[in-house]
Order: sequence, then C-alpha cells, then structure tokens
Amino acid sequence: MSRTTTRALAGVITAGGLAVALAGCNLLPGQGGDAKGGKAVGFDQVQSAVIQLEARGTFVDPEYGGYEAAGRGSGFIINEDGLAITNNHVVVGAGTIDVWRGGDKSDTLDARVLGASECLDIAVVQLEKDSYPFLDWHKGEIKTGIDVYAAGFPLGDPTFTMTRGIVSKADIEGDTAWASIDSIIEHDARIRPGNSGGPLVDSDGKIVGVNYAGEDKYDYNFAIHRDEVQDVIEQLAAGESVLSLGINGQGVYGEDGGLGVWVASVAAGSTADKAGILPGDLITRLGGVSVGTDGTMREYCDVLRTHGEKATLDVELFRPSDSSYYRGQVNSERTVSAVANVGGGGGGGEPSGDFVDVTDDAGAVAVSVPAEWSDVDGSGFTDNAGNQWYRVTASTSVQQLNNSWNVPGVSVAATPTAADPANVDALLNSTRESVVGDGCVSQGVESYADGYHTGKYEYFVNCGSTKADYVGIAAVADDGSYLIYVLIQALDDDDAAAIDRIVSSFIAGF
Repeated sequence: MSRTTTRALAGVITAGGLAVALAGCNLLPGQGGDAKGGKAVGFDQVQSAVIQLEARGTFVDPEYGGYEAAGRGSGFIINEDGLAITNNHVVVGAGTIDVWRGGDKSDTLDARVLGASECLDIAVVQLEKDSYPFLDWHKGEIKTGIDVYAAGFPLGDPTFTMTRGIVSKADIEGDTAWASIDSIIEHDARIRPGNSGGPLVDSDGKIVGVNYAGEDKYDYNFAIHRDEVQDVIEQLAAGESVLSLGINGQGVYGEDGGLGVWVASVAAGSTADKAGILPGDLITRLGGVSVGTDGTMREYCDVLRTHGEKATLDVELFRPSDSSYYRGQVNSERTVSAVANVGGGGGGGEPSGDFVDVTDDAGAVAVSVPAEWSDVDGSGFTDNAGNQWYRVTASTSVQQLNNSWNVPGVSVAATPTAADPANVDALLNSTRESVVGDGCVSQGVESYADGYHTGKYEYFVNCGSTKADYVGIAAVADDGSYLIYVLIQALDDDDAAAIDRIVSSFIAGF
C-alpha cells in the first residue's frame, strides 16, 4: 500500500514507487454545481464541500533526507462553520496550509490544524470563519456492495474528480506503513496520490469514509470507516490527542525486516516535540516494545491503545544525523538524550536478525539481545559485601561465555544497595584486572550517560585467541536507586554492531 498524498521527494509523484497516471480517474458529470453556504449538500453538489489542501514545510525522508516541499491532499467540510476532515499525513508538521474549496484556485483559504492522530491518520482542521456548504454522514449500516464515489483532487491537480465503485469489504482492519486502524472500508472507486483525506460518499452524497490509501498493482482502495472518524471528531476538534504523540510517521522496512517508525515531521508543541523527538529520527522502541518490526505502525499504535497517549512511556530511537542512539520518555521531564557512544573496536557491521528482550528471574533487570543469543541465565548472586545483585546473562552458550573468548554475549547486573558513584571505578578496575592477562588492550576509560544512568565505560580489543572485543560499563541510575554493571563480549562486526542496541536498551527497576 502507499499513502495517497502528493509527495515532492524527487520531483516526481509516486505511489509505492510506481508512477501513476490521471487516466485511471473517471470524471463524472454534474459535480460542479454551486451550493449556498450553511447547509448540507446532496450528491450533485459534493464538489462545493470538498477541499484541496497544500501543506508546505520541511520534511525528512529516509531515502532523500531533508527537503522543503509542498504536498497536496484532499479533505471535506463537515459543518457550516468550516470544520473539515483530512488525513494526518497530509498536514501534520507543515509550516503553512493553504486551502481551496471546490477546485476554485482564485480563493485561497487559511486553515488551522486543531487535532490529529497518526494512528488513525485523521486530522481535523478549521477553515477561516464563514458559512460553508458541508457534507452529512451516511445513516445506518455500511454494507458490502453499495455504490460509492471517491471525491477529491488526485495527483495534486486542481481539477475536481470523482470515481465510482462499490464497497467490496465493509469492515476490516488496516495496518499500513503510516496508520493502524481497526475499521476500514475496501472499495474499488479508484484513488490516487492527492485523494488522501477526501471523502468516500454514497449515491446521496453522504459520507461513508475518509480515503487514505491505495495500491496500484491490484487496484486496492481504502477508506477509514465512518464510525472510526465520528468517534474522535469531537476530541480532535477540541485539540485533544487521540492515539497520537504528534508525529508524521512511517514504518520503515529494510533488508532484514522492519527497522522502526520513521519520523518525517513533528507537530510543534506536541508530546513528541516536548520529548525531544526530531524529524529524521527512527523510533525503535516505545513502552518497552519494538515498533515497526513488520514495516507498519501496528506495534506503535498498539502501545498507545494499551496505555493511552497521556501515559509516561519509555522511548528509544536512532538518529541518523549523528549516528547515535537516544533514550528517554514521553510525557515526562526525562526527555530523550544520547546514549554514550560505546563503539570503537568493532568496525562497520550491522546487527543481523531480530532482537528479543530478556530478563532476570526476578524481573528486575532487562536488556534487548540478538535472538540467536538464546541461552539465558537469570540467576542473581550476593557479593562479598552482602549486596544482592539481580542479573541476566544471554549468549549462544552461557557456559562458554563465562569461560572463554569463543562466543558473544552480555551480562547485565544491578543492585539497589550499592548505588554509590565511588563503586563505578571499583567495578571497572576489577574488570580491567580480570581481562588484561588475556591480551585485552584498553581503548581508555570514557564517561557514560544514556538519560537513565551516569557512569563510565571501558572498551577492550584483541582479547584472547579470537581477538574479541570486550566492553565494561558501570553506572548509577540517575534517580540514585541502583548500581548497574554491564559486560559485553563481541567476536565479529555484527556482534559489535549489536552493542549499540544492547547499550540503548538495558534497564533495571526496583
């Protein structure tokens, strides 16, 4: 599937990477009649209540980088005061929005975004005050087989267009790269880029849904179900967030699977903006859950459905602009901050395959590790000073990890009774003394901070006969609740690249 807004990424209009043509849109007669303001219109006057929006701003694309552009989409007016509906991906993050009604380019209207949801791909905008013709809602059940018409401005063309079809599936779930919706309508009234946010109406001109996605190859066309839209209009019009942190997001899929949720733009003043999330960030985890693993927004939106958009949630992201990982929280004073760059010995591999979360037996310590490190030991221990440590170790073979340089792995241990910064140096000194005899060469001791912990780390290379890399991290939780000690062993470039994910995910809770 591909979003149906016009996107000026490389000077061409595309849908899923395929060039599209206007020839697929069938102009219907009788759609140009004027309607007086202040009343609901019928089928013959649908055009008078449909708008074209041009959103201009700076966006960041995962392939093309940052660019300033104007993207066009469609929308429609739902009351006489000029309240209108469009898609989140059409307007969120834009600096300016111009609106034309009914294809009349001579009269430019101003518009203000009142509220939007990236999960539902819905935005409510307010046109400048006037008395407008508007569309009313389809009453009763939306059934498979009814005639429907997609209205809007495909391909950014100012010429109003309608296409005709039927509802082929009346109520299905829809997970796409830019939305996750419980109830959508599949139909065959062809839509194209630029139709995004436009209405799907019945033969009486009543709203059945909001068009938001199309797929060229098999001619699939999708609209957000009327009920989904009506359920949230009041909240969005009041400026409340609904399943939203305030991003224009997109699930990104790579050679090894889903990579995360790409942030193309951020709404000023939104939850994401206040947390320090920037356009061009790749959100990898939200609320402790990996997101975008299937290239859609499903997991991201499921977290918001579970906890609500006002909940304090941990967030982890990768920022390509400085090649750094960040950790922090949304709806919290703990905004995202860079995880200390612990790399330095491994060289340019990529973490291969999936990652899984592992915890100790008590559930006090957690870390994300490569799925192939499936041998896990969650037992803790008590040190000579009587401190109880909670620990989880993961490797391809925990036994070999503890006794050789032949396998990769990680051990994360934390104690709530020794959270003294003085213990940071003691732990690193102990680590150094235990490995230098095996030929490990230190790259020096560096400061460590990840938004949750502050301490130090030391990176070693050329350990043992396998010339392994070895990392020791010792730090105290920023709230003073525990001391944490992390040891990571890496044999090849992929293991070394996995260090970034491990370091950006370890945590403890007491």
